[in-house]
Amino acid sequence: MPLIALSSTQPTNTMTTLFLARHGLTEDNDAQLLQGIRQGRLTAEGVAQIEQLAADLQGQHFDAIIASDLSRAIDSARIIARGRGLEVTTTPLLRERDWGDFTGRFIPELKGLPFPDNVEPMADLLARAQRFIAWTVEHYPGQTVLAMGHGIINKAIQAVHYGKRMSEMNKMTNAECRILNLDAVASAPTAEAPDATLDLK
Repeated sequence: MPLIALSSTQPTNTMTTLFLARHGLTEDNDAQLLQGIRQGRLTAEGVAQIEQLAADLQGQHFDAIIASDLSRAIDSARIIARGRGLEVTTTPLLRERDWGDFTGRFIPELKGLPFPDNVEPMADLLARAQRFIAWTVEHYPGQTVLAMGHGIINKAIQAVHYGKRMSEMNKMTNAECRILNLDAVASAPTAEAPDATLDLK
């Protein structure tokens, strides 16, 4: 999977360079089940995807590798970390969006249905993305970090970073990696209308 350098900001000595990646294909992805905060298990294809990403990143130095505290992200991050002498640091800030009662259900059957009351609100998701950016810059100033996350939280992180709406950000495919140059202060999340029906684009 080719790397996509998205940040328009030129890196400086005090900026954190973030390689933001998404985990490999999982059994739930393959079955079109909404994973949310389920742990998830990589398929053989998912492992191969991340191994290819690791090969693509072989010449890239990382000061740290961090991941969501969900298994599918941890397992993916550990593949990237092989041979680098780095432990994978986990944080719940990188968890996927909590889909509440939609979790584990067949995605095509959910389109157009109203959200259950226990889905993580969009405002909370964006605030968590902002906290992740602030946490990363605070702990890794001027360093290069790989972060293994998930489709929707990664989309939220990019929306906050660029000051755009979620709908303006393209969702990352499995094992895709994008590069962001993080400032010391993340911009405030752009106000979004509450989402009433499922949109995973």
